[in-house]
Amino acid sequence: MNFPENLRYTKDHEWVRLEGDVAIIGITEFAQSELGDIVYVEIETLDQHLGAEAVFGTVEAVKTVSDLFLPVTGTVIEINPELNNKPELVNNDPYGEGWMIKVKVDTPADVDTLLSAEAYSALVKN
Repeated sequence: MNFPENLRYTKDHEWVRLEGDVAIIGITEFAQSELGDIVYVEIETLDQHLGAEAVFGTVEAVKTVSDLFLPVTGTVIEINPELNNKPELVNNDPYGEGWMIKVKVDTPADVDTLLSAEAYSALVKN
């Protein structure tokens, strides 16, 4: 499994890449492999201010529907428009083209409290 060192992770299997005060968020390679083929991504929280751990959307796979949890407090400023027509991007490129949302983070330092790649890797191997 691939867990890039430049990202931070949550126990709920989201990843975060901070660029200034904007966090780009998606689900991990582990999460998409557990879910199977993703057929639909529903995110209706654009322009909403949400707290950390709030549900920002859902992802539907062939065998299940799973909630998506916001890793940090902030305002959803962008949703990946490609996922409407190509939800499989989450399976094919979870850390690149398959990103889900961009969030203007209230406190960028909160990202540092999330799991490192090493800690996340240890979590999913247990």
